[in-house]
Amino acid sequence: MEYRKPEAKEWARAHMRGIWAAALQPFRPGDLALDEDGMRANIRHWVRELGIDGVFIAGKQGEFFSMSVAERKRAFEIAVDAVRGTGARTIMSVSDQNLAVVLDLARHAQAVGADAIVVHAPVLHFVSRQDRILKEYYRRISESVDIAIALWSHPDSGYLMSPELCAELAELPNVVAIKYSVPRQMYRRLTEIAGDRLIVSTASEEEWLDNILELGWQLYLCSSPPYLLQTAADRRMREYTDLAFAGRAEEARRVSASLEPVRRALKSTRPPDKPQAHQKFWQELLGQVGGPVRPPMLELTEEEREATRRAFESCGLRRTADAAQARETSP
Repeated sequence: MEYRKPEAKEWARAHMRGIWAAALQPFRPGDLALDEDGMRANIRHWVRELGIDGVFIAGKQGEFFSMSVAERKRAFEIAVDAVRGTGARTIMSVSDQNLAVVLDLARHAQAVGADAIVVHAPVLHFVSRQDRILKEYYRRISESVDIAIALWSHPDSGYLMSPELCAELAELPNVVAIKYSVPRQMYRRLTEIAGDRLIVSTASEEEWLDNILELGWQLYLCSSPPYLLQTAADRRMREYTDLAFAGRAEEARRVSASLEPVRRALKSTRPPDKPQAHQKFWQELLGQVGGPVRPPMLELTEEEREATRRAFESCGLRRTADAAQARETSP
């Protein structure tokens, strides 16, 4: 690692910046094995051509729940190799209900050269007061590894970690950030009380611009929009992010607003029970590697694919430099 454990917060403040994307995991048609070449190709495209600053590996978007521990470790290794020499960063999801698995994955991520890990708050059955459990849970993880840790609170756990609990967990030396999938008033509160020692972020691309301009955020952590709303010829998320970081708020808002047809096309065609399959098909329409999902997730029907294809074709996302130039020079 580039830092020692006591330096984790300082390192994160300097390097966990910009747009970090949560990877969908490509599997091969037929045997559903990891598509290692496809994964490398996607990541290299994202960081080299789309300007994405970091990649989040083996999260829920990436169907980690259908992967073996060995496969998750291999995905870590591929990602580290794919970003080598690009300046991009990696954060590995080591989330699991079994703490031994969490620690095994965390140590592997540290050993293979990942920059950070993220740990989802566990599902806690029959528990109505979870704070003491979570303090002990994250303390044990923090003491077991030196790598920077991002917390992750989401309704999928069955509860949300309070801003006050997160602020207390931020006292752990290598807890540096949080992916905080909560209502805005909660992440605003956490930014106010712990923003000096915890990098606060949420996965909503639609809220990202306001969070830069109004809350001073430095990190988008993490979901799939950075590579679903952009192409090499049409990097509007990158553009509005850089404008906002430069303090050019009005220009940033104009660019962000221009993405609304793309956002609508992507969201309006997504079946509620098929998020990964839908996004993988959208990737394929973009020329990225999507591939099938693994059970228990479901594939799109032909009707769903056709509806998505029509929306994609009409959303205004530019796919080639020629198309971008034509649009810019048209009367």
